Amino acid sequence: MASPLCLLAALEQHGDQMQSLSWKRDGSLLASSCKVRLDSATSKLQGSSLQSNKDSRILWAKDDLLVTTGFDMVRNFEDLEVKNPDSTINKTVIDCFEISSSDPSVSQVSHCLLDNSTRGVAMVPKMALDVMSCEVMRVLQLTDSCVVPISYQVPRKNSGYEFQEDLYPDTAGTSPAMSAEEWWQGGNKQVEKVSLHPDKRPKPSAKQLPAMKDKASEGSKDGHPRDSSTSSSPLSTPSSSAVPSRSPSSTSGPTSKFRHIQGTVKHKDTHITNIRGLNLTTPGECDGFCVNRQRVAVPLAISGGQIAVFERSQPGKLLDASLPTIQNSVNVADFAWDPFDSQRLAVAGDDAKIRVWRVPEGGLKETLTEPELILQGHTEKIYSIKFHPLASNLLVSSSYDLSVRLWNLESREQVKLLTGHQDQVFGVAWSPDGKLLATVCKDGKVRIYDPRRSTEPVQEGPGPEGHRGARVVWVCDGKYLLVSGFDSRSERVLYLYSAESLSSGVVASIPVNVSPSTLIPFYDPDTSVVILTGKGDTRVYIYEVAPEEPYFIECSSFNSPEPHKGLAFLPKTECNVPDVEIAVGLMLAKTTIEPVAFRVPRVKKEFFQDDLYPDTAVWWESALTASAWLSGSNGQHKKISLKPKDMTPLSEAPKEAPVRKYLPSSVYLEEKTDEQKKEELLSAMVAKLGNMDDPLPQESFQGVDEDEWVSVRLQKGRMNFSVYKALHKFLKWKKKK
Repeated sequence: MASPLCLLAALEQHGDQMQSLSWKRDGSLLASSCKVRLDSATSKLQGSSLQSNKDSRILWAKDDLLVTTGFDMVRNFEDLEVKNPDSTINKTVIDCFEISSSDPSVSQVSHCLLDNSTRGVAMVPKMALDVMSCEVMRVLQLTDSCVVPISYQVPRKNSGYEFQEDLYPDTAGTSPAMSAEEWWQGGNKQVEKVSLHPDKRPKPSAKQLPAMKDKASEGSKDGHPRDSSTSSSPLSTPSSSAVPSRSPSSTSGPTSKFRHIQGTVKHKDTHITNIRGLNLTTPGECDGFCVNRQRVAVPLAISGGQIAVFERSQPGKLLDASLPTIQNSVNVADFAWDPFDSQRLAVAGDDAKIRVWRVPEGGLKETLTEPELILQGHTEKIYSIKFHPLASNLLVSSSYDLSVRLWNLESREQVKLLTGHQDQVFGVAWSPDGKLLATVCKDGKVRIYDPRRSTEPVQEGPGPEGHRGARVVWVCDGKYLLVSGFDSRSERVLYLYSAESLSSGVVASIPVNVSPSTLIPFYDPDTSVVILTGKGDTRVYIYEVAPEEPYFIECSSFNSPEPHKGLAFLPKTECNVPDVEIAVGLMLAKTTIEPVAFRVPRVKKEFFQDDLYPDTAVWWESALTASAWLSGSNGQHKKISLKPKDMTPLSEAPKEAPVRKYLPSSVYLEEKTDEQKKEELLSAMVAKLGNMDDPLPQESFQGVDEDEWVSVRLQKGRMNFSVYKALHKFLKWKKKK
């Protein structure tokens, strides 16, 4: 029978509502925070803290430091680190920070942008970290609908292979040091510390083994163990991607010609800077901003759903004066440039309407308040919109009303209503030939529609297990669907489906990392390279997608110095071909728009790398009209070569003379007479180092001394000194024989 609970002590009354408690790590003191002051259980520390009656938290840090979070008098968020509780050290909003005890201060380590509202946060114990991936901390974010792991990882060169001892000092174990009664009587024993090295950890008890086995079985799919090395994020970017445990060049199996691709931010002269008032809370189905060859559209955090439009031909610092904008009148849900008309921007709003705006040639000179046309038909807020890749004036939209609708902008009317979705539509994508439409839905299904033949899906199959969000894109000439989504553990995963057999399920998948934002894919059909990143990430992932195993070939990634809002790509014609750029994107940061070039390292850059640049589609020109497409016609884009006129294709470059290979000298010293050894060795040396078509004068005479022959060869630059010494030694040995 359990012993009855008894009260050991009652601490002094607080002056107001108590909001937080924290034990010192050695168990000697208890700190508390309330609306009016900061206290400790022994009253050794007492002082004014945060100056608001809103919520606050307190935590013991190392070396007798206390950290509190809360609000100041004007309810600005404030962080407080104290050795003297009356001193405010730093005021900033942070997600992860390092505390310095020598000179009490906090320094920011990372800033994590989260899509969903946070209802609570909890720290995962040290013993549960993936130390071989250099994971140093993991927190769990509680949202309205799920629990999201957010992992912090320190990038290391040998991550995945070596235990980084400097990151993992021994930590407190899980066995208590004493009983409550012993502590109350004055005991001060400390919990025994244990190593986090995988080979030195204490063995689990009999009670823990069943739980560990269950966890291991949950971490595998189809009988294969889960690779935990890709399930965590860099310490500098907790909301971004994981640092893989293997470099692309060291992996076994097929490799990609793009494996060493390099992402580089272009010169500052090409940047647009001093952008103010960006809207950083666009819906997850929206890419955050959109670009075309001439201009960039960015939503602003200003009432009325205002959109700023910047001309790419006018980089530089923006004036502090107010900018002319598109006054959309309602919040922006999603927006897209017309691929065939660089002046037309379609905007989906919270009011279930689609407004189409026309930007004047040369850019906005004044605020636009009247759209070119308004499309109505959805009954609830719109998720996303996409233009048709081949037919002009054809637009598709998805909505909270669970419908997908096609619009003819020329006739200004809805022309198709697609049904079959049971929940939120995460993403839609047109097939490369423009015949089919793919969707990925929160109901756990991937669907393919043939809109001209049926309003119901023609194919349906199981989609990602996670319900946080997803994107879909057609790859490998339309043979496969690539879906960027989440698994049941909220880990970001890439899935590959056969477009001919969705019901067969996933063809291949690859885990990426744990992060709350959906990876937004850009696929280049010319190279089969997919580039992915999420809102708030600092890392950009790159894979080559193959139509056969292993399907995903990992390439080098690109890291931005700060979290970015998104990455949008320009037409292939914007690439600097002589510099071997295969993709150019615009990266939206907090106050800037910066071009990023993705280059493939090549030695012979004076030649046109025709293996990297097949003829590319002129996708900025329509192949047919909306009316023609709706009537059953199909089309395809024209193609053009990207080869500059003054460059020769690499495939036509002059072939270098093959280098003759010679057997090692030991071959000439086995089972041969002295004369044979001499003649064959000297012949090999002469053939390797001399030009027999241009003999030396001495060689035309009989009886030339061998030492003289060797010396003259050396003087004529046909033999290096080490070879001369070897030959001279050999000839002296020959004379003695």
